[in-house]
Amino acid sequence: MNIESLLTWSRAQFALTACYHWLFVPLTLGLGVIMALAETRYYRTNDPNWKRWAQFWQKLFGINFAIGVATGIILEFEFGTNWSNYSWLVGDIFGAPLAIEGILAFFMEATFIAVMFFGWDKVSRRFHLASTWLTIIGATISAVWILVANAWMQDPQGITFNPATVRSEMTDFWAVALSSTAINKFWHTISSSWVLGSVFALAVCAIYLIRKDTKHRAFALANARLIAPFGLIAALVTAATGDTSAYNVAQKQPMKLAAMEGLYEGGLSTPDGKRIDGTGAPLSLLGVLNPDKMKSGTTASEEPFFFNIKAPGILSYLATRELDGYVPGINNLLDGGYYLPDGTIALSAEEKMARGRIALGALSDYHKAMEENDKEAMEFHNKTIQEHFPYFGYGHIKDRDELVPNVHINYYTFRIMVGSGVLFILLFVLVFIFARKPEKYAKMKWLHILSIFCLPLVYLASQSGWILAEVGRQPWAIQDILPVRAAVSSLEASNVIVTFTLFAVLFTILLIAELNIMVKAIKSGPEH
Repeated sequence: MNIESLLTWSRAQFALTACYHWLFVPLTLGLGVIMALAETRYYRTNDPNWKRWAQFWQKLFGINFAIGVATGIILEFEFGTNWSNYSWLVGDIFGAPLAIEGILAFFMEATFIAVMFFGWDKVSRRFHLASTWLTIIGATISAVWILVANAWMQDPQGITFNPATVRSEMTDFWAVALSSTAINKFWHTISSSWVLGSVFALAVCAIYLIRKDTKHRAFALANARLIAPFGLIAALVTAATGDTSAYNVAQKQPMKLAAMEGLYEGGLSTPDGKRIDGTGAPLSLLGVLNPDKMKSGTTASEEPFFFNIKAPGILSYLATRELDGYVPGINNLLDGGYYLPDGTIALSAEEKMARGRIALGALSDYHKAMEENDKEAMEFHNKTIQEHFPYFGYGHIKDRDELVPNVHINYYTFRIMVGSGVLFILLFVLVFIFARKPEKYAKMKWLHILSIFCLPLVYLASQSGWILAEVGRQPWAIQDILPVRAAVSSLEASNVIVTFTLFAVLFTILLIAELNIMVKAIKSGPEH
């Protein structure tokens, strides 16, 4: 078995499935709220137009929802087929939120979605409205538990390691479910999904107005006024939670932050966590990386950029909430020796790797003692394991350069995500202002073109966010505990290549089918 080939193809297959799945999920979450808002307007006004318009959004929601479920089920199965070592080590923790998602959220969705689709004129308007809201609430709750599971991979806590079974066991469910990473990831992901749904819906309205489709003109104008304020609120929440995300990443995953900024050298720090020169670390607003200088040892005077536009002190504030706070670069994180916020000295990568190997050696000795029923030795080795468990995963690292994620991907995806977010806020503000004057808004072709232009961009931004979250965590499947290399199943790479090819073909067919059905539904419009 060629481990490098197996690892490459297993990662590629999971990335393929995750990226396809995430094409459908945010539209489900965002469009679900919009259809519920439209039906709420129908309930309050009893205007039959709003009923018809709510049914139109509901149709698009249903098309997207079905394919999203199909890809999501495959994604969860891959944890067992391609990442069995991961599932063995942390299945007790990771499986809990996924089980809750299946038992609570999925059944809630399945129950009320039937009423939502088939209950028109069969149940009361109030009960149907409740079913619509409960459907999207169920979908959101489903996302909550998946995001909790993912957040735990980024920030593992509330667990203890059992050396006898070589498994991590949950000791504090609420520490897992309510960690700062989980709460922040939920709000940032959900609000960004609302942004995507709002941009999608505005683009549909813009298409009708650009085509000067008189049959759907009233729909486009009325729904633009409904969508813009919701989208604006969602975009502002996304921006606010993006700021707290940066702070959280700085505390929990400093290497990811350094890669996001292309920051190799952070300088020296004082014992109280400040930059020794008294100035704050600048934030890179826009730059082009120079691959020739992107290596360990790059100094502050040799920034790895062809050019770099910076905002003084802003990175320090984002990472530490102080304008002169210390932010370690990639070299600092590898070399150690700088002061941590608690006043202790950061370990070097080599020191962490040495402690990880001590933990792995003690685990092997523990099992030898267990075979000999030497309880005193077992207790001694378990104490050593627990003492060094925070560095457990480093024992699998062979070269410290493995600890540096792909800087190119992290740097550019972060700027795509943030830059696009600023543009979406501007879009919603403009539509919110001008849609209040329907006749004027209907003739603003440039604004409709901007709305349509933002549609592919919002998908790119959405994918960039997840790519940043996952690629920035590399080489870890679970931060500091389990590297991806040690998480993979014992398979032949050829088997993974076959399933990768099958999934690529299947998902592409599903995507083409969905796009075809969606385009036909939009062409037919709400008046059909």
